[in-house]
This record gives sequence, structure tokens and C-alpha cells, in this order.
Amino acid sequence: MPLYEYQCKSCNNTFELRQKFSDPPASSCPSCGGEVEKLISQTGFALKGQGWYSDGYGGTKSAAAPACPSGGSCAGCPSAS
Repeated sequence: MPLYEYQCKSCNNTFELRQKFSDPPASSCPSCGGEVEKLISQTGFALKGQGWYSDGYGGTKSAAAPACPSGGSCAGCPSAS
């Protein structure tokens, strides 16, 4: 479940709530009962390592595929790319 950050408009209390996507947004501050607004905060999502982008899309191919050993057209062969 995602973690959402809210701030109270009355007392400036900032708090977090873990809610389902289908849950309605919070409407009142747990401290004073005032009106709250949802904040946009940084996510905990990060891409690390080589990954699919740098392996398949990040740059030019470094080496050409080797020639087909049978000398013909082998569409199912991995070296036919």
C-alpha cells in the first residue's frame, strides 16, 4: 500500500498515512481536526544497476552479430539478429 503525506492547514502538522488506492483521501488532522491537504513527496522508487534500458536501449551495439555458421539464412538462429 502506498504511503501518503498530508499537512494540516490550521496547525501545520505534517503526517503520513498508509492507504489503499481505493481509499478516500484524509480530510481531517489527527491532532487538531482541521482541514488537510495532500502533499507531493518524493517516492522510494529507484532504478539501480544495469537494467533493461542500458542493456537494450541505452547506446549503440558494441559488436556485430557473428556470421551464420551454416552460411545460409537461419531466421531462428540467435546469431541472425
